[in-house]
Amino acid sequence: MTRRTLEKMIPYIVLSFLGVVFLLPLLWILFSSFDPHATVSLKVPKTISMENFASVLADKTNQRSLLIGVFLSLGQAMITVVAATLAAYPLSRYQLKYKKPFLLTILFMTSLPITAVMVPVYQLFMFLNLQDSLLGTMLFLASSSLPYAIWMTKNFMDAVPLELEESAWIDGASVLKGLQKVVAPLMIPGMFTVAIFTFTLSWGNFFVPYILIQSPEKLPASVTIYQFFGQYGMVEYGKLAAFSLIYTIPPIILYMISQRFMSEGFSFGGATKG
Repeated sequence: MTRRTLEKMIPYIVLSFLGVVFLLPLLWILFSSFDPHATVSLKVPKTISMENFASVLADKTNQRSLLIGVFLSLGQAMITVVAATLAAYPLSRYQLKYKKPFLLTILFMTSLPITAVMVPVYQLFMFLNLQDSLLGTMLFLASSSLPYAIWMTKNFMDAVPLELEESAWIDGASVLKGLQKVVAPLMIPGMFTVAIFTFTLSWGNFFVPYILIQSPEKLPASVTIYQFFGQYGMVEYGKLAAFSLIYTIPPIILYMISQRFMSEGFSFGGATKG
């Protein structure tokens, strides 16, 4: 084997190793979810059973936590998309005096760890009497994901030709109407991208609802998953795997729904011709 051939093979070897590292936990979840006697070891189940899924789905606590998780994540994604679109519009369309420092501030806020602000946020929630509030938690999740959403939305909005809005203005449309009727429809792929990104972040967020919500019956699925880790190291591996598999379904469904819009891309066609 020549040196040149070996150098070409190294990237494939590294990628294959990383693929195996990521694939093994997924295989464990898949096999253990159908194994009524699942353990921490990766093994093919001797008998395929739906007992774990039946037990997880029959529990009203799991049903409620999944619905609450969908409510928080979907509501947060919708609020974020609307707010990010309104905030990104002047940054994309107008030459503002402090535009560059503001964009750099937004970029800095995207790297700010959520743990750094949780103490003052908790104190604020206590002052406003919003602790243990699903709506308050949803608003905070939306605000925490807003900086990156604004940055992404602005980049998508920059791709929409300004001439289309100018034509609408000539026809008597207001700025808000032009945003609603011209810009927003052309940004649907970008808006779905932002929605999926923010939904996924909220769906998998454990720390924020764990801190801001005290009532066990209000906790989302990202927090209640710890119930399968019993005391003294006793873990219900089969139910944990089944719940984890069910837990992946909402983001996949959202991605499948939005895939049709995202695959269309930004097709302005001949909209600016003539």
